[in-house]
Amino acid sequence: MEITLTKKPKNPIIVEGFPGFGLVGTIASEFLIDHLKTEQIGRIMFPEMPAMAAIHEGKLVEPLGIFYNEAFNMVILHAITASTGIEWKLADALLEIAKQLNAKEIISLEGVGSSGLKLASEAFFYTNQPKKAELLQNIGLKPLNEGIIIGVTGAILLKGGHFPLASFFADTSSNLPDSKAAAKIIEALDKYLGLKVDYQPLLKQAKQFEEKLSTILEQSQKTQDISEKKKLSYVG
Repeated sequence: MEITLTKKPKNPIIVEGFPGFGLVGTIASEFLIDHLKTEQIGRIMFPEMPAMAAIHEGKLVEPLGIFYNEAFNMVILHAITASTGIEWKLADALLEIAKQLNAKEIISLEGVGSSGLKLASEAFFYTNQPKKAELLQNIGLKPLNEGIIIGVTGAILLKGGHFPLASFFADTSSNLPDSKAAAKIIEALDKYLGLKVDYQPLLKQAKQFEEKLSTILEQSQKTQDISEKKKLSYVG
């Protein structure tokens, strides 16, 4: 595990979004990076990660990039790589970053499965902070009383209990990228942190992120399939 940090802000809020159900966390964290004034301050690398580099609009997209917004003292961990098999290591990496920066809170952004079709997503939360639970209910979020949380967020909830934790969930009935559910997460996070998000272009922008991420992940999957069949050709 290699964690690179070129800047170490003190006592930030850490927001993480990993590819999960509906890619809700990834789309939402991508929106934060684009909407807020952020700079990349690091990355995470693992030997188990596929040796793939994504290029989008002529720019390199880090599989596990770490970004910083000074105005809200927020560190954003944005992931576009699959975490299957390395969930515990990724959780350890995030918790190590939280320890190094003495983070005051870790916020996870996730999608959860919904049965049946809904006109709009709903926002739910889990937190190990009783006082924050009351605040989250007052801003319109529902407590997630029953559910199974898997992946990196599940590992963080199990291993990171010594940190203040809050998880934001939006229900989605699709395995495909769900920009509407991601927009619901952004709306909830805005109310919680006072980010002053402009909601009018939100869904349009989230749709653009959805298309961007779909393209990157589709190409990544094709590359993995070719690699597994040992049909990659090398030039140079």
